[in-house]
Amino acid sequence: MTPVAIFLVLSAAVVHAAWNYLAKRAAGGPAFIWLFATLSAAVYAPVSFLIIYFKRPEIGLLGLFFMSVSALLHLVYYLALQHGYSKGDLSLVYPLARGTGPMFSSLAAVFLFGERPGMLAVAGICLIVYGVFTLTGGTRLFKRKNPETAWALRYGLIAGVIIASYTVWDKHAVSGLLIPPVLLDWSTSIGRTIFLSPYAVRKWEAVKYQWRVNKRYAFGVAILNPLSYILVLTAMITTPVSYVAPAREISILIGTFMGAKMLAEGDSKRRIASACIMILGVVALAFG
Repeated sequence: MTPVAIFLVLSAAVVHAAWNYLAKRAAGGPAFIWLFATLSAAVYAPVSFLIIYFKRPEIGLLGLFFMSVSALLHLVYYLALQHGYSKGDLSLVYPLARGTGPMFSSLAAVFLFGERPGMLAVAGICLIVYGVFTLTGGTRLFKRKNPETAWALRYGLIAGVIIASYTVWDKHAVSGLLIPPVLLDWSTSIGRTIFLSPYAVRKWEAVKYQWRVNKRYAFGVAILNPLSYILVLTAMITTPVSYVAPAREISILIGTFMGAKMLAEGDSKRRIASACIMILGVVALAFG
């Protein structure tokens, strides 16, 4: 990975953890997702129009298809994530989702795109995955009998699979079809708004409630969520998915710290040790 790519990915990690913290605080479900997606579409519209006017990208029918599927994948991801946050801690669901995502996406990149990461990079990926495993409790996590925890695990794993899916899909969109990252992410915001509009109309009181009590969080997620992914998509234009996907998971460190310290979710010693393992993994990945 180049220094520029590393800077983009690590910046995205900080921003990503921040918007997940805000989403966990809101815990608003589909109504909250519709609200921040609508705000995102409005906030990033001027920049998107400028890109369309000056760069005049040739999207075509295939590009529109990729943008539509990407919007649907991201919608499923946000629904799984919000359901997970309603069942479990930020420091449980977030690392589980973010940690399993790079494992699946790196494997997909190898089999679908023919990418061949070096041995040091492979070792880095393994360290990151192992760090995530110990961070979330190791084998003890799967022995808990709490139904809420079990559902939180399921939603976290579903989110991880979707992360892998949209990472590989969007990689081809920006590097193969040359769709500008800002436009791709903007289209997902518009897509989420359209897909969830029937729900929002039926549950308008819930939307108004979210606006009343979670307005700050909605605006924060609306701005930070697209920014984090635009940074990642920009890095993926010139960098293999098998490097970018695991490296951005340094956000697990930040998100876990927020959950443990700012939301008082505890167990900091084990999480610090696991974080150190992940740091080693990111360093190995960067130099691999």
